[in-house]
Formats: sequence, structure tokens, C-alpha cells
Amino acid sequence: MAATSATTFSIGSVSVGSRGSRLPQTKPSAARFASRNSLTSFSGLKAATSMSCETEATFFGKESSAALRGSFATKAQKANQGSRHGLQPVASYKVAILGAGGGIGQPLALLIKMSPLVSALNLYDIANVKGVAADLSHCNTPSQVLDFTGPSELGNCLKGVNVVVIPAGVPRKPGMTRDDLFNINANIVKTLVEAVADNCPDAFIHIISNPVNSTVPIAAEVLKQKGVYNPKKLFGVTTLDVVRANTFVAQKKNLKLIDVDVPVVGGHAGITILPLLSKTKPSVSFTDEEVEQLTVRIQNAGTEVVEAKAGAGSATLSMAYAAARFVESSLRALDGDGDVYECSFVQSDLTDLPFFASRIKLGRNGVEALIPSDLTGLSEYEEKALEALKPELKASIDKGIAFVQKQPVTA
Repeated sequence: MAATSATTFSIGSVSVGSRGSRLPQTKPSAARFASRNSLTSFSGLKAATSMSCETEATFFGKESSAALRGSFATKAQKANQGSRHGLQPVASYKVAILGAGGGIGQPLALLIKMSPLVSALNLYDIANVKGVAADLSHCNTPSQVLDFTGPSELGNCLKGVNVVVIPAGVPRKPGMTRDDLFNINANIVKTLVEAVADNCPDAFIHIISNPVNSTVPIAAEVLKQKGVYNPKKLFGVTTLDVVRANTFVAQKKNLKLIDVDVPVVGGHAGITILPLLSKTKPSVSFTDEEVEQLTVRIQNAGTEVVEAKAGAGSATLSMAYAAARFVESSLRALDGDGDVYECSFVQSDLTDLPFFASRIKLGRNGVEALIPSDLTGLSEYEEKALEALKPELKASIDKGIAFVQKQPVTA
């Protein structure tokens, strides 16, 4: 967020229709207006009688920003009748980050702390989270930050939470595949999701811990065994694949980044990541060579970062950014925004696989609809790639399911 002569208010989320529809101009995505209660300071910004939205500062782009401008203008006029200043964010949602002391968890916590929709931010880890919470608590945004350390405090961290984000686990290291992470991270996710089932079974659950192609099925099996599985509220966070696809395509084609939207389907590892370049908006043509190069780069982008960091970590910052975008989208959906779309790895019937990443519509109850149109009219390259990814994705899904079935959950 950045200050200008008028208040600048950047919203970290995405909202596009399945075929390029616009946000309804009836509701701001993260702020409401009141006629008497004025806002004098938020995130270091001073309220003014007018607002401007800097589109480049938002997570997505012009569709969201245009709708925000229209909505702000309409509601500001009504709110300012009898009041000089009428902007008042309503923070009303509780978010928990499990693994908040790690490389993804810390920057993710900072980004979520910036959301005006969050009233409470609960940070959990097995160590080193107290200092993170103390640091974040000094930021002048609405949410209260609390820290929880170790298994004995996990239940309290999750009480009454609306959205649970799980980045906990070990990061990838050079030469390590996502499958190498499995045995460690599978146990971590299983344990944490058991606690979610016991303490906030109705929460949106965002799985970041890799390998997502297996950890989401693990979470589903745990929730089933606990008797609280709701497939509409379990999400594998694949937003980073979309963020990367948008970035790389904009760079390759010299497009304005905020205009670009590339749906990414399949899974969240290697060849299971399938950017649908033929569905890029705005419509743009690619040579066969460009399609091959872009697809491979998007699929291997995580490795690109791991190698660049030379053993010092994985894609933590871009992952935190993408995860924050998905959290903000979820919060907007919970808050009643009727036009929120994201790509996510969810239970699906779009293919013969039980889980599949595709564009979904989010609502108050989670997944309102899967968007099948992205899978129609694919290019020959995409059709072949879609069939090629299925065996590997199925094996990863089956591996996660088998892991829980061999290790029943704690009652």
C-alpha cells in the first residue's frame, strides 16, 4: 500500500469471472462505509474525502480496481451525507497460520496482518513464533496478533477460526523432489489437520505444505475419519502457479502485468502443473516454441528459486504473496462478495481424478462451483499434456490417501 495526495487503498486479492466477467459494483471487497464513524488512520494512511486505487499495487488488476473505485464512489456519497469522512474497514474474521515461524509463515503473516478484513491473527509454530507475533503486533492494522507455541497450545490457537492456513513443514533443498518431502510433511499435515477437525471443523482450510498433490488428500482422509469432511472447504493453494504464469507471460509478450490472467490446472508439482496458455487473457498468440518454453519454466519455477538460493531456502516470498492473495479471496467470499474466482486444488469431478486444480468460484460456504469451461477447446499441446499429467497426479493422490489409511487418526 502506498500513500498519495488522496488515500490510496490497495486490496490484496483477485476477482475475475470465469470468462472475464466483472465484479459487481455493489460491494467493496475489503471495506465498508459508515456515515458517522470516520477513519483517521489505517496502515499509516490518512483518510481523505476522496479515494484513489493504484491498480499496480493490488494483487490482481484493473477488474478489481475498477469495481472498487465504482463501489467506493457510490458508497462514499451515501456515507458522507452528514459526515466528512466515511471510510471504516470492518475487521471481522479470524485467521490462523500453522507454521508461522517459518520462511513462508513469517512474510505470509505480515501480508495477512495488512488485511482490513482480519480481526484476529493467530500464529502457531513449535518454536520461534513469540517474537514474530510481538513484531507484527506493532503494525497499526486492525487485527490482534496472538502467539501459540507447541502442541499443548494448538487447540486454543484454532478455537473459532474462520480460515486456517498451513505452510508448516520442511522446505525443499537442492536436489530434493517434492516426493522427498513426503514422509516428513505428511505427518505434520496429518497432525495439524486432526487439530483443525477437533477445534474448528467449519473453517476454510488452505494447504500449502508440499507435496500439495498428496497433502490435500491426506487432509481429506483425516477429516473423513473425524466425520467432519466438507470438500467445499478444503483447498490446495496453487495460486503461485497462476502468479508465475501471469508474470512470465507478461514478460515474454511485453504485456501490462495487471491485464494478464492465465488459468493453471492439474496439480502443483512438475508436469502436473498445466498452464492453459491458449486461455490467456487478453488473447495473445504463442509460437509452439514459446508454449513449450513457458510451460516448462512455469512447471520448474520452484526449482529455479531453490537453485538460485543455493541451499538457503525455497520459494518463500512469492509463495507467501500467492497464499495471501488466496486468503484475501477467501475472506472476501466469506464476507459476501459474489464474484470471487481463483484456481485451487480441490475435490473435483472435472476429470476422472478425485482431486484436480482448476478455476473455482468461491462463496460463503467455500467452493460454490467448479469452472469447466477452461477445459474445453484446449490446444493440441494442452490436450496431450493434460493426459500425460494424470498418471503422476493420480499416484500422488493415492499415496496421500494410503498414508492416512495405514495410520488411523487420533480419536
